[in-house]
Amino acid sequence: MTAQNELRLLPWSGPEDKPCYLSTNDRGGYMSRLADAIESEQLEAAAELLKQAAETLGDERACPEDMQLLAKELAGALRDVLRVATTRGHLLEASEPHSI
Repeated sequence: MTAQNELRLLPWSGPEDKPCYLSTNDRGGYMSRLADAIESEQLEAAAELLKQAAETLGDERACPEDMQLLAKELAGALRDVLRVATTRGHLLEASEPHSI
């Protein structure tokens, strides 16, 4: 088992929206690859949503309900992207050689 600061934050939540962590030193293992694939999908979805947001915001006919839905979707995408950034930042820190 790895130390607490080496646990990988996974790109999904557990019960009650609590974070899930993976304890492994094998970055090529099944769960690590699954997490990498889901993170990639989340980033792609966020990029697509950003394009849609630009279109919706530029549409004079967009109603308040459209804007509210857009805001909810953007908030969810932002949550996912921040989780990916946090995870990848921790992975970078863990892979850097420690100097004494």
